[in-house]
Parts: sequence; C-alpha cells; structure tokens
Amino acid sequence: MILDIHEFDRIHIVGDRVLIKPRPEDEQTRSGLYLPPGIEEQEVAASGYIIKVGPGFPLASNQEQESWKIEDEIKYIPLQAKIGDLAVYLRKQAIAIQFNDQHYVIVPQHALLMLYRDDGLFED
Repeated sequence: MILDIHEFDRIHIVGDRVLIKPRPEDEQTRSGLYLPPGIEEQEVAASGYIIKVGPGFPLASNQEQESWKIEDEIKYIPLQAKIGDLAVYLRKQAIAIQFNDQHYVIVPQHALLMLYRDDGLFED
C-alpha cells in the first residue's frame, strides 16, 4: 500500500471522526492479518486503513468568563485511532467520499469496532 500522506495535508477531519481508505475485501494486511470471511459477508462491518484523524472530543471551556471573551484554544480529548491503523468499522455509520479519484469513508469514533496497529505501515 503506497500512499502519499502529503496529498492529505489540506484535509482537516472534524471532531471525533477519522478518514479511512477501505481495504479490498480479499486483501491480506502487511502483517499477515486476515479478517474472518463473515465480516465481509454480513456487510455489517468493513475494514480499512486510517489516513487522517480528527482532533478528538472537545472539552468544556472555562465557564467563569463570558463565552464571547474566551480567547483560549479549544482543548480536545484525543482519539484512540492513529494514522496507519487498520480499523474495523460499522458500514452504516460511514459516509463515502471521493478524493483524487479514490474512494474513502469518514467514520465517527463510536463506529470503530477494532483497531490493529502496524507501526511499519508507512515506512519504506
């Protein structure tokens, strides 16, 4: 899987969402992981590689000041998902998009069922 990560620099994922490149159903992961045949046959879940991750869940701001006077940056609770993870996600929660003639999905954190972390995915 060869991806130019820099072509996604202008895309900013919002909140608790992740951008996923769906994995072809018959593809084996680089580490040798195969998902059980039932995953694709049931069409409840799908899998793919996480390309971009949103900032996370926003924390409540300090309520002592008036909201229009607050100049602090928003703070976030980061997501569990990281770029390069293989994610199993609920298909019904995915929003399909096209970018550079490629198919991607945007999925909220709560629709991720499993993450498989392969630290060497984007290494040469």
